[in-house]
Amino acid sequence: MPLPPIDQADAAPEVRAVYDDIKATRSVPDVNNFWKMIAHHPPTLARTWDSLKEVMAPGALDPLVKEMIFVAVSVTNNCQYCIRSHEAAARRLGMTDAQFGELMAVVGMANETNRLAVGYQVELDERLK
Repeated sequence: MPLPPIDQADAAPEVRAVYDDIKATRSVPDVNNFWKMIAHHPPTLARTWDSLKEVMAPGALDPLVKEMIFVAVSVTNNCQYCIRSHEAAARRLGMTDAQFGELMAVVGMANETNRLAVGYQVELDERLK
């Protein structure tokens, strides 16, 4: 039986502090279930939130591109929760249905050609080394 999510009212002070930062940073009224589940180990909650904030912040890649990459990796890893969560974030940042469709086409093609290259044990071309 899975652990229950930890709601703010039931959270330890160090967990509440992370929840408050998530809510303030994302301008949301509550944290989602991902955070409520990893809150069972407060050091993992804090480390993951700090890392995610840093990695997903604007930089050389804009936030929409980062969210779309997150969706692509989540599809490949078969993480339904992450797919839906980051698809929603990407859509809030302006991802269109056409962009989502092309993203899924690229993910599918990359997975297919990756598996073919692995299956055929294709050697790396000299110019790519």
